[in-house]
Amino acid sequence: MKIFFVLFMLLTITTPATAQWLDRPWTGIPRTADGEPDLSAPAPRGLDGKPDFTGVWTGPPPVASLDPAILQPSFAALANQRQQDFYKERPLFRCLPNGPETESSGGWKRVIQTPQTIVILNEDLTYRVIHMDGRELEADPIPSFTGYSVGHWLGDTLIVDTNGFNDQTWVSRYGVSHTEGLRVNEQFTRSDFGHMQVKVTFTDPGAFSTPWGFDMSMELAADTEMLESVCERGSDDWTGNLSDTEAKRVSVPPETLAQYAGVYRGIYGGGERTYEITVDGGELIATIIGTYSALGLGAAGLEQGVPRALVPLSQTLFDGLGLGYRFIVNDDGEVESVIISHVSGDYTYSRLP
Repeated sequence: MKIFFVLFMLLTITTPATAQWLDRPWTGIPRTADGEPDLSAPAPRGLDGKPDFTGVWTGPPPVASLDPAILQPSFAALANQRQQDFYKERPLFRCLPNGPETESSGGWKRVIQTPQTIVILNEDLTYRVIHMDGRELEADPIPSFTGYSVGHWLGDTLIVDTNGFNDQTWVSRYGVSHTEGLRVNEQFTRSDFGHMQVKVTFTDPGAFSTPWGFDMSMELAADTEMLESVCERGSDDWTGNLSDTEAKRVSVPPETLAQYAGVYRGIYGGGERTYEITVDGGELIATIIGTYSALGLGAAGLEQGVPRALVPLSQTLFDGLGLGYRFIVNDDGEVESVIISHVSGDYTYSRLP
């Protein structure tokens, strides 16, 4: 139990607060009749006639599909080992730049565009520079966390190629890393004033047998400002791993496990999330069946439709790969809800009839 809850506390310490100014009106932008930003107005253009991406943008982490079969064996084994250690080597948890990690593609970003350079400022105080002066991609740039980026226009779409990543970053929050040979292709399209579509492709023969990637959408966060979101303490002091949790497994009668089976619904991340709890082979299984998805690697990440076996630590408390599941039973012996302890806090999911 001590290892389990110390892990929760340390995870919480590494989790930054995300916020923005509540009301900071922008000047010179299109507005509707009621004074609200007109996100459907035409996209602005620079002096060169190309779309201007300047502004503050935000969006949810993208939904990506990474087939474990395309991982080179050594990278699949490394991802599995990181799962056993509750991903405590994740750059974000170590207060290092996220680099090309899929999860960091969303969130808050400020774009500053000039004819020669596009700069992307991230809420964690890291930044990217995209060179637009016609230069070629460097053949052997000095490795860095954010890489070396060169962009060009294909019609109204901004094409960005990036190489020069060091091998300290991940491409998936679930432990999938890459070699220094990683190359990232991005296609940015601003369809109107308030919406941007991004298509990302990862290519790295040393880590993946075939290229893979994702699509995502971002929205202009007009009339507000981005605030910093800083990791202040990393995971160096984390203790415990999945083997330690297994060692603390207790026996729970089958009739008790059956009592917990059901569908539970609550709010997470501003949206509705639903868990289905089932029993299979004498184990309790949790599966997200709601609308929220995250990039995962099979059992190495809990994504929509991917089951996770829960390890019983007591008759009511279970561990699910670093998440706590505590079932709440009323005085009549009926299961009312499950409280899931996440890095960002405790979330209550009520049992549906």
